[in-house]
Amino acid sequence: MAAITASAVKDLREKTGVGMMEAKKALEEAGGDLEKAVDILRKKGLSAAAKKAGRVASEGIIASSVSGNAGVIIEVNSETDFVAKNEEFQQFAKGLADVVREKKPTDVAALSVLMINNETVEAKRQVLVQKIGENLSIRRFERYETDGKLALYLHGTRIGVMVDFTGGDDQLGKDIAMHIAAANPLFLSRETIPAETVERERAIYEAQAKETGKPAAVLSKIADGKMEKFYGDNCLLEQVYIKDPAGKLKVKDILKGAVVRRFVRYQLGEGIEKKKECFAEEVAAQLK
Repeated sequence: MAAITASAVKDLREKTGVGMMEAKKALEEAGGDLEKAVDILRKKGLSAAAKKAGRVASEGIIASSVSGNAGVIIEVNSETDFVAKNEEFQQFAKGLADVVREKKPTDVAALSVLMINNETVEAKRQVLVQKIGENLSIRRFERYETDGKLALYLHGTRIGVMVDFTGGDDQLGKDIAMHIAAANPLFLSRETIPAETVERERAIYEAQAKETGKPAAVLSKIADGKMEKFYGDNCLLEQVYIKDPAGKLKVKDILKGAVVRRFVRYQLGEGIEKKKECFAEEVAAQLK
């Protein structure tokens, strides 16, 4: 087995909040696999992390475009927040959202070769890189086309949400999109959760239940209760509605016949790790 590095221990501690020795032991038990180590710690009740949020490490903008029955949200990254506020960069990102909506590329590679005013998207990106002096990248986009309704909500330029729904009015769509932006559900409903995810969570909660030392007869009920909390925390329809001051209404209670069919939520830079640099090494490199 490869040696457990200090960097791996640090990453696990940042993800879980456990001590150095607990992190090292978990990594050793997991053969150096970070995600397996997280599960091991959770089973032992040492980590409360239920979501792999990822550290937000990249700058840029979330932009959107909607017209008729088609809508798009897109993430375009820059190296610094300063460039993210550059008007030309923001116009580039918003223009890309319009292109995706109108021309329906299937992925970023297909978008990059589309022609706009006798120039490809990639060529435009490279020109902007030279002009601004930073690397710029088109990270991802989502395009919805529907026979229902679309709601789009941008929280500044760092969070974007798009909801495909039927029934209800525009205000309901906006309210649901704002809730998604704030509450960050991972799934629409418990029925839409992949079976392997349910099995993984159940196994973790059953292991946690055993650690309590309680009689076997109640262990299943403990796991059941934890699964219900998991559904309530992570499924849109079962989350407590953020605009209910009493905290009693769930999202499904406000629909009143409307149906949320799908949604997408982008948060700027989620899951991207910034390059870790040593300041001394950086200075030395510049002096060479």
